[in-house]
Amino acid sequence: MSTQALTYLFVGLSFALYIGIAIWSRAKSTSDFYIAGKGVNPIANGMATAADWMSAASFISMAGLIAFMGKDGSVYLMGWTGGYVLLALLLAPYLRKFGQFTVPDFIGTRYYSKAARLVAVVCLIFVSFTYVAGQMRGVGIVFSRFLEVDINVGVIIGMAIVFFYAVLGGMKGITYTQVAQYCVLIFAYLVPAIFISILMTGNPVPQLGFGDTLVDSSTYLLDKLDQVTTELGFLAYTESSKSTIDIFCITAALMFGTAGLPHVIVRFFTVPTVQDARKSAGYALIFIALLYTTAPAVGAFARMNFIDSIQDTQYSSSPSWFKNWEGIGLIAWNDKNNDGIIHYSVGNTFEDNRPQFIDATGDHGQRLTSNTSDTSNQNEVYIDKDIMVLANPEIAKLPGWVIALVAAGGLAAALSTAAGLLLVISSSISHDLLKKTFKPNISEKQELFYARCAAAVAIVIAGLFGIFPPGFVAQVVAFAFGLAAATIFPALFLGIFSKSMNKEGAIAGMVTGLVFTSSYIIYYKFLNPAFDNASFWIGSISPEGIGFIGMLMNFFIAIIISRFYPKPPKVVSDMVTLIRQP
Repeated sequence: MSTQALTYLFVGLSFALYIGIAIWSRAKSTSDFYIAGKGVNPIANGMATAADWMSAASFISMAGLIAFMGKDGSVYLMGWTGGYVLLALLLAPYLRKFGQFTVPDFIGTRYYSKAARLVAVVCLIFVSFTYVAGQMRGVGIVFSRFLEVDINVGVIIGMAIVFFYAVLGGMKGITYTQVAQYCVLIFAYLVPAIFISILMTGNPVPQLGFGDTLVDSSTYLLDKLDQVTTELGFLAYTESSKSTIDIFCITAALMFGTAGLPHVIVRFFTVPTVQDARKSAGYALIFIALLYTTAPAVGAFARMNFIDSIQDTQYSSSPSWFKNWEGIGLIAWNDKNNDGIIHYSVGNTFEDNRPQFIDATGDHGQRLTSNTSDTSNQNEVYIDKDIMVLANPEIAKLPGWVIALVAAGGLAAALSTAAGLLLVISSSISHDLLKKTFKPNISEKQELFYARCAAAVAIVIAGLFGIFPPGFVAQVVAFAFGLAAATIFPALFLGIFSKSMNKEGAIAGMVTGLVFTSSYIIYYKFLNPAFDNASFWIGSISPEGIGFIGMLMNFFIAIIISRFYPKPPKVVSDMVTLIRQP
């Protein structure tokens, strides 16, 4: 059976499974739609949480970032993992005991303010749509490469699948679909990692193979990778180019930002009891660790195999995987010295900005970009970091069924998180904006109808992001984590652990964090990108890490302002006491 046929088979079977689960678990009430009726088993919820957490960013992008950033890429690994630990320990059990549907619901009730609820809704919708754009891009990449359909058609197919089980099943359908998606994505991630670890180091455990010696050699993998990367002019793989303060701030912004992400927080509202919320957090940590401890090994294997596969190779005899990915614009080669040989080295002018392709080919048949005349450096290769996990089995020449499995896993990761995010957007609009703010008298049936309509509209918008991706999607990622850290996390943390925090302090803190963080990121990322380097940053802190400073400002302003206004009503302080009781 060909790789193409296997891919269609694996993807088709997984989609049939997701649709079948959605039909079986159709939501019949707002409780089913928002929080799965609070009846999910902790183990199942742990799997669903892991699938919700491990999006296309974790499955597709993280190992690719580590592959090319080396030690600097560890900030994503530490930040995203640490963020989940903060969420599980500091927020999840208490929010579950609060017992409502959404994060803005908690903020609006705890701070007895519609204004606070609206600020939370705006932040959560922005963060969620930012993530959805990334998920749709992941869906498009997988479809266009492995199923050989137009990238726009792939996005539309993904929209249709998510529409079916998100609108029909709500949180109940999404939860059990995500259990299946977790099984698919973790199997798809570990199998090629184990294969490649055995081929490269002889060790079947990728986490150990990462620090082992190469097959038939006494040289350690990381030593070899350091040697190869420095010979090509890059920074050694195990060295860092970032300042210590910037690494700390980026990691902290990712940690506190991810702890405030709504699509994961809401997962802990779906279990029967607070004790079950704690259990599901523990199970989810175990399920997440399987992928996150493997990612550094996958990144190192991918970078090593990539260099060995193409460096100093005649383009006419380059591997098929290279030309396959070149065909959809995620790899490009510019023959700057006209020798017909692929040269990959430092100075890649395309490293951070995807090139614009033109409808022409070079003398050797290579795909050209609009800046092929740039001879300021000798690097001839552009490679999109997002393809490394997906291309890794092809580069390592693994069997066709492994390649097909990775395609199904990439789709599972993207679709699982997209569904969770879309439900957050839907519930924020139908529950927090309509039911709790503008139309308090609507019936449960009407609320469920509006929730499904909101989900449908959100899916259409998400699809448009995938079909017409904004040029600044990669830059907006800094917005997502920075805003979540600087606005949502302090409001949740103070709402749980401070009885004296009032609505004036909370709103002032959220607005301060929002204005400061967004202004800093907009200035360096959009208004003056030429100044986006350590020489111009305040205190050497990059826009990716400024959310941590915004968070500290939020805490400071909230605490100071709260001193000048009356304490919260007794009913609110009693609520805080209740949710903090074991």
